[in-house]
Formats: sequence, structure tokens, C-alpha cells
Amino acid sequence: MKLIVGLGNPGILYSYTRHNIGSLVVKGLAKAHRKAFRKERAVSALSCRISIGGEEVLLALPLAFMNVSGGVLRGLVEKHALGVSDLLLICDDLDLAWGRIKIKPRGSSGGHRGIASCIEALHSEEFARLRVGIGRPQKNEANVSAYVLSFFTGAQKHELKEIIAQAVTCSEIWAREGITASMNMSNQRKTSTKGHQP
Repeated sequence: MKLIVGLGNPGILYSYTRHNIGSLVVKGLAKAHRKAFRKERAVSALSCRISIGGEEVLLALPLAFMNVSGGVLRGLVEKHALGVSDLLLICDDLDLAWGRIKIKPRGSSGGHRGIASCIEALHSEEFARLRVGIGRPQKNEANVSAYVLSFFTGAQKHELKEIIAQAVTCSEIWAREGITASMNMSNQRKTSTKGHQP
């Protein structure tokens, strides 16, 4: 079994903020496979199971805030007896241009506190992560924390469906064909966001 986790903050207030784009992708995966989330037993997360190319995949949304989501992730991994190689983490990325997606097999947190929490909890950096670009704030928006917790612009809302669809496809390729195939897809795929920045 594979595990795909979308990082974000719980609650309606944060649902459509930039920091929650990872959880939006996982919700998109569930929707594409016509599955609904339910509370995971003994772990503070919502989850559902789908099948991708004959591979059983558990989709999960932690019910802890982003920066302390590592404990939830560890609980999921331990409960389902999974290894870090079975895990794909999906999150936002300030250092990627708006709408760009990029997947990598391992690495440091890159300053992302949600990933840092997961690395600390798992005692490993050896898990795949799919990053979805939200771009950096403009010079007059110096407060990064406020920026990531803010809502998408009107133009971005129009582009969001396509970006999520591309990230969903990349995730499915990872589950079905592995990290190399998904890296090829994310490195070659271009969004049609026409260079829009926040």
C-alpha cells in the first residue's frame, strides 16, 4: 500500500489559502476516484482508500496544524506498517513559480516547517515530496507568514483547477509507475498559467 498525504491547516478558515494547496491536491485525488474522506481511527487524520493501477493507496489529510503534522504522519505510517519509500507528501512551495509542480525522491525541508516536522517525526528525509509552487510575495508583501495564509487571487482561482489536475496526474504516476516516471512528468509539464504571479 502507498500513502499520499496532503499538508495543510485544518478547518474551513484555511481551506482555500495558499498554504493548503497540498491538501487541495489530495482532495482532488479523492474526488477523481469518487471517494469521500472519513475520520481515521486512532490517528488525527481524515482518510480514504483508492486504487491506482491496481495499487492500493491511502489518501490522508492531517487534522493537526501544518507545523506539527509530523506526529500524525508517523501515526499513519506506524498504523499501516508502511516504510518511508511508500510515502508521498504534497505541499506548497514558496520557491517555485506559481502553478509549477515538482516532485523529488528525498531531501531536506528547504525551510518548509511542515516538511521539517515530518522529517523530525520520521527520523528520515528519504521520502518523496510533491511541491506545488505558490510563488513568493511581492516586495510590498514582506510578511511571508501572512502571505501563505492568504487566499488565492481571482486570476489564480481560475488557474487552480488545472494546477490541481496536473498534480493529481503526477501523484497517480508516482503510485502506478514510480518516482522516475513522475519526475519526468513534472519536469516536462508546463502549466498554462501565462506567468501569473501573486
